[in-house]
Amino acid sequence: MLNNDMFVYNIPRNEWKILKAPAGAPPRSAHQMVAVAANKGQLWVFGGEYASPTQSQFYHYKDLWVYHIAAKKWEKINAPGGPSARSGHRMVCVRKHLVVFGGFHDNLRDCKYFNDVYAFDLENYTWKKIVPTGTPPAPRSACQMIPLADGKILVSGGYSKERVKKDVEKGTVHTDMFLLSPEKHDQTFLKWKWQPIKQGGMKPSPRCGMAITIGAANKAYAFGGVFDTEEDEENLAGVFFNDLYVLDTERTSWRTVTLSGKKDTAAPSRRRRKPKEGDDMDCEDDSEGSDNEAEMEVETPTVTTISDDGVFTVTVGPALTQATSSDSQETGTVANIFVPSPRSSCGLVVKHGVLYLFGGMKEDGDRQFTYNDFYSLDLHKLNEWKIIIPNDQSSEEWFASDSEEGSDDSEGSDSDSDSEDEDEDDMDVE
Repeated sequence: MLNNDMFVYNIPRNEWKILKAPAGAPPRSAHQMVAVAANKGQLWVFGGEYASPTQSQFYHYKDLWVYHIAAKKWEKINAPGGPSARSGHRMVCVRKHLVVFGGFHDNLRDCKYFNDVYAFDLENYTWKKIVPTGTPPAPRSACQMIPLADGKILVSGGYSKERVKKDVEKGTVHTDMFLLSPEKHDQTFLKWKWQPIKQGGMKPSPRCGMAITIGAANKAYAFGGVFDTEEDEENLAGVFFNDLYVLDTERTSWRTVTLSGKKDTAAPSRRRRKPKEGDDMDCEDDSEGSDNEAEMEVETPTVTTISDDGVFTVTVGPALTQATSSDSQETGTVANIFVPSPRSSCGLVVKHGVLYLFGGMKEDGDRQFTYNDFYSLDLHKLNEWKIIIPNDQSSEEWFASDSEEGSDDSEGSDSDSDSEDEDEDDMDVE
């Protein structure tokens, strides 16, 4: 079941509240939401997909909405020339623009993946199609995409698949990284260039659904994900992860984060840089990036290929991990430190030097479980995860696969997709 309710978490009060605002965006999943500071705070939503509980209806969205935080009011933005209907795309805010990349569209007969780039001007409320020069990433969805302090955009990973036979599809887990850079002194926001980037350090293993968020001091933090391996001709075995990585965005170097556990001796305190007078950040960003630009090495993209026939057998790892030493400054020696359970597609954000992790999902056979647990990690101490809302497995929700719902549903889906294709301009369903 899909929802369109919205909640806000008050950090000082440690409490959740539901925001009631009528006439908002309809229920959806796999969309993107970006917060900006303009006009006393806004939340922008683009795209996504809808599937009814019985799978008899399925379609993608291409609508654009904004939630005005101060007024507690939704507004639908009708601007021509935007991206086609899609889900699994990524969207970030850069220089007073929303930049949309990638995603996919599935009409149950064909599945198309995208690598196009669009930008929405937050001042003029107009879409622009960007055609960058250079070597672009292959079409993909579910990639990691973050804005950098110098106005560039970093893209890594993702997933795509193609049909190789009538009932056989080949999935590709992408492990490459690209930099999307604006041309200097360009005022049109139309001149950009793609460049493949070499990754250093301890790269995450191939996976999908890894969450990432930008932090302070040119760092980004990534958690979890899932990798499916072919168990036999009929089944895939999925391994879910609960490891935490930090990416140095200047050097494009990865490190694993190992927690130290509680210590008796107090660590020296660190002071955060105070914002300079006149700083005007339209995009919400908790980072404290440097203006120095590091050189990045060029690399030929690499991918990992798997088989995907839609049948899954999943093994979920333990909730406790053993701390190990690493070559980074984030090291520890305490074993069996609590870590949130393995999962993919969780929510991840950094605020005031604290990393917050909410929810996510896992699969067990034909069942999909959703989480509503909530955790925090002090990025200065890096000692242990704090449990805000525990993982109550007895309250986990699971939804049956298409095969459990019955074959009649798929016929209805084809009919709905046919009507959708005949009138593509109306894909942003009212």
